[in-house]
Amino acid sequence: MPPWQSGLMQPHPPPRTPTAKDLRPGRHWYLTAAAIAVVLTALGLVIGAYRLSNVLDAVDTDHQFANGDTVTLRLDPENERTIWAKYPGVSPGPECDITGPDNPRLTDPGADLFTTYDETWTPVGTTDVKQAGDYTVTCSSHALSRYAFGDSEGLISFAVDLIPAVLLPVLGLTTAAVITLVTAVRRRTHRNHLLTAPSAEHHPHPVGRLIP
Repeated sequence: MPPWQSGLMQPHPPPRTPTAKDLRPGRHWYLTAAAIAVVLTALGLVIGAYRLSNVLDAVDTDHQFANGDTVTLRLDPENERTIWAKYPGVSPGPECDITGPDNPRLTDPGADLFTTYDETWTPVGTTDVKQAGDYTVTCSSHALSRYAFGDSEGLISFAVDLIPAVLLPVLGLTTAAVITLVTAVRRRTHRNHLLTAPSAEHHPHPVGRLIP
């Protein structure tokens, strides 16, 4: 071998192109992002469907009573009922009274609304009793009105309760998008780093050797 060839380094092969498994963070973060989006979206839909089923049955319109009728119902402190009225909007509005054990009263139910395909109901009062027992309710107004018992929440309360049902899917999709974007950017950065500055992981052997 000619003397001038001694001491020359043997050229090393080009660095191996990193595979998907070599890159960090791992691809499992994409699955994590998808799982977060699915879970929070499903939770929002469940909450929305539950609240919708409640508001559809908020007023027992199948059992109505009229001005001057006396209705008896069983109440207890944990079972409040709201009186809803359907009236033509003539002022003053309907008024109701409740009688029974230990001075029961009707509290202000606040502004709300319940509608069917051809009727609009508004809350008149919510029962407030101190002990379980039978109570009588009588309502009256200056116009032809109908009354029914129901829950305290209507369409306005339903709209407020829908806020978390809407925010949960938005939060899930936003979080998933951020995780996916950050993962993709960091994997690309890691790939470029491996290509431009190969580590010992890609070169377990010396990059060159002396030719004897």
